[in-house]
Amino acid sequence: MKDANTDALKRALFAVKDMRAKLEALEQAKKEPIAIIGAGYRLPGDVHDAESFWQVLRTGRDTVAEIPADRWDRDKYYDPDPDAAGKMYTRSGAFVADIDKFDPQFFGMAPREAASLDPQQRMLLEVAWEAFENAGYAPNKLAGSPTGVFVGFSNHDFANYLRDENGATGIDPYSGTGGAACIAVGRISYVLGLNGPNFAVDTACSSSLVAIHTAVQNLRSGKTDLALAGGVNLLLIPDPNIYLSRMRALSRDGRCKTFDASADGYGRGEGCALIVLKRLSEAQRDGDHILALIRGSAINHDGKSSGLTVPNAHAQQAVIRAALADAGIDPLHVSYLEAHGTGTPLGDPIEIRAAAAALCKGRSHESPLLVGSAKTNFAHLEAAAGITGLLKVVLALQHKEIPPHLHFNNPNPHIPWRELPLHIPTERMKWEGINGERIAGVSSFGFSGTNAHIVLQQANNDKKEKEPSSNLQLAPCSLLALSAKSEEALRASAQRFAQHLTVHEEIALHDLAYSANTGRAHFEKRLAVLADSTSSLREKLAAFAAQQSAPNVLTGVCSENERPKIAFLFTGQGAQYIDMGRELYETQPVFREALDKCDALLRPYLEVPLLEVLFSNSPLEGGIAVAEQSASSNEQQATPSAMPFAPCSLLDQTRYTQPALFALEYALAQLWQSWGVQPSAVLGHSVGEYVAACVAGMISLEEGLKLIAARGRLMQALPQNGAMAAIFADEEKVEPALIGYEQRVSIAALNGPRNLVISGERDAIEELVKKFEGLGRKSKALTVSHAFHSPLMEPMLDDFERIVSEITFRAPRVPLISNLTARPLAFSNQQPATNNDPQSTSYDPRTYYRRHAREAVRFSASMQTAHEMGCTVFLELGPHPVLLGMGRECLYDAEKSAWLPSLRKGQSDALEIMRSAATLYTRGAEINWENFTLRGRRIPLPTYPFQRERHWIEKRKGKMEGRGSKFAGDDAQSS
Repeated sequence: MKDANTDALKRALFAVKDMRAKLEALEQAKKEPIAIIGAGYRLPGDVHDAESFWQVLRTGRDTVAEIPADRWDRDKYYDPDPDAAGKMYTRSGAFVADIDKFDPQFFGMAPREAASLDPQQRMLLEVAWEAFENAGYAPNKLAGSPTGVFVGFSNHDFANYLRDENGATGIDPYSGTGGAACIAVGRISYVLGLNGPNFAVDTACSSSLVAIHTAVQNLRSGKTDLALAGGVNLLLIPDPNIYLSRMRALSRDGRCKTFDASADGYGRGEGCALIVLKRLSEAQRDGDHILALIRGSAINHDGKSSGLTVPNAHAQQAVIRAALADAGIDPLHVSYLEAHGTGTPLGDPIEIRAAAAALCKGRSHESPLLVGSAKTNFAHLEAAAGITGLLKVVLALQHKEIPPHLHFNNPNPHIPWRELPLHIPTERMKWEGINGERIAGVSSFGFSGTNAHIVLQQANNDKKEKEPSSNLQLAPCSLLALSAKSEEALRASAQRFAQHLTVHEEIALHDLAYSANTGRAHFEKRLAVLADSTSSLREKLAAFAAQQSAPNVLTGVCSENERPKIAFLFTGQGAQYIDMGRELYETQPVFREALDKCDALLRPYLEVPLLEVLFSNSPLEGGIAVAEQSASSNEQQATPSAMPFAPCSLLDQTRYTQPALFALEYALAQLWQSWGVQPSAVLGHSVGEYVAACVAGMISLEEGLKLIAARGRLMQALPQNGAMAAIFADEEKVEPALIGYEQRVSIAALNGPRNLVISGERDAIEELVKKFEGLGRKSKALTVSHAFHSPLMEPMLDDFERIVSEITFRAPRVPLISNLTARPLAFSNQQPATNNDPQSTSYDPRTYYRRHAREAVRFSASMQTAHEMGCTVFLELGPHPVLLGMGRECLYDAEKSAWLPSLRKGQSDALEIMRSAATLYTRGAEINWENFTLRGRRIPLPTYPFQRERHWIEKRKGKMEGRGSKFAGDDAQSS
């Protein structure tokens, strides 16, 4: 009884410990930092990326200018008297150019619908795409994922613009979806196919920071794994300026003179910015480029303040303290505050006192809190203000600098500056941080009373998870794949990348290739560039952009819904050479793993290990080079007796040649398939058919190697008294000449319309060659050790058949075109082949492989079958392209197909196989870039160059121009 109680107590203790661990994990998840891994921008001052944004900030540039004529007639609506009805007392603001332009074709949208869309929706689509690309994630690959979208959106100018311009007659099928905030945000998820939470947030000026807070909460709770968050704001009509002027809320010069004595209200601005968020642990695991960390966030409301739009200092203090508590950070560790800072006489003193109360207790004047506001550069972007300030801090953390705060000439006398340990940096200054850590707070307060605060910290990218150790080398060259939906966009993209490399010469080539290839969608217009350095890549990209030619630059146009059918061709004997595939073995883990596995499986069958045979160069005396395939197209006359005898390596002995070729070609197949290249059909030339059967799934790798090793061993044991010769004539001309030689010679291969091989006894072959010479037929002796596919193979057939009987065969997953019949192969003791071809021939495996070793290889007819099956790409898997040349001669329209090698003797393995991969890509093949471009880091690169054109709603005839704007006055522009 005592033992039972003890066991029960132990189980209870274990359960308590387990529960405690789970609770701790849950609590930790609630506090986990959130990584900012990407951003998209469209802000005043032609800001379209991080570099242009930072340039505006670091140089202290003011982007405020006169209200553009395409918004409204500033002269018509201006009056310096704030009480003037229907007027505004400011002529300036911060605006984004070309908001009437859009690329609807890119998003699959009709021009008419695009014209009826609120330009905020259009801008959100573009910036969302750019943000995901900047994060290194192809937006189209996120379809079906629980990615969340959280966007601050509070401006409805466009709906009012349409109503005022065209009235009820202007309502069209797109008016409802074109103007709704929920649709603006929902459209992002719709276009990209995202299934996570989707929120349009409207808390006025704090909208974007509240959206980010909501995204953080959803990430920490596990409701989403990736989030897009930010805000948008565009100024299209004068009405808000008019009522804000009546409220005395606007500054007369359109600028936010935050904390200055001259502060007289805020200037209005517009733009859009979005960030991509992820839990830190997963960002580190996935090797993301982390821009900064969100350590904590909080939101609250002013409650019953002294007025609906009057700030509440206690609520502001509380939200800052709540965000710090959420982050677990001491207030004194915060060294910079990005203030809400609208530049209003009432709001600035309240905010600065509240910030000091929350962040400066115990802080010395020698280490003051630095305070600034991006509104001094860009005015107040309202729903997009918070995200603008946050991204300013992100860049400051990255550059370890605080940009200058503008328009601070005479400190606001209502702020007790001498009492508060604060400093407003009016010049760019180094950001030292506290104890080596740079931590900042970002505030955003809505005039509806909703407050938000976010705590940011620098990213320590040195703490990324350690990559697994590897003795593999980097490939000597890289492949960059770019694409677009139009030729113009493709050249523009190449130009952007070339310019980027001019500025960023330090970029590692493999990092660039990895980031571009994996982090971009791949469209119909395609460009593939092979280069061995960033300087070479830059030159080739610039040449393409300028419509000039350059080596190893390939282009193509493919169909979005159709992929090319690919036939894998497996080379037979004769193409082998020492160190074939060595460069791939040293650089490609999939290839190496496959070859190592073959080496291990072949140990029981080979006296010398496979890798020693492949990658050593120890010649043996008395050997002869072997060849089982046709000669090349260089026709010449020769007699078998003229064949050179010379010492050769183990690789040239058929007992090693056959398993070595099988292993190499199997490894190539594994590599290609890991890259996403899958065959629609497979066929091999003689010994190549064995690895084709393995790749097709008819035999396992273990049994395939057992079979091929036995074949090579049995053939090696045969007398070396045979010969083979290529005869350049058709079968009808050759067969009659063999009458009387049936027991000594046979046709070994039908390699083309006028290219076949005869094989048999050496004396008989010599006689026949002379006979053909007399008839004017050209021939070529083949350097061989044995007379393959001839009567001389018969002594080994019984033993080989017994070994075949030990093998388990399966139905093919991929059609295998038989050497014997030139039709898809199936075995009678298995289920029917999956190709459902009524002309498929079923065999008993023992009978089939017996005949396969003895009878002719019908390569020419096999190629025609592959062509009839729709294959337009012929990819040879072997040490040297032997089959490609023969294959071209077999098809009447060979020029319409692609003929691609995997390796080529005397050439770089990496360059050769990547060039073929580049061709496949430009012909529409889907490449698995994650596997193709190994061990790269995600880095920011140029985003898609949208080809924008003007798309704006038509002004109905007979309707008077209501705004005096270019938008209103023009007819429909929705081409």
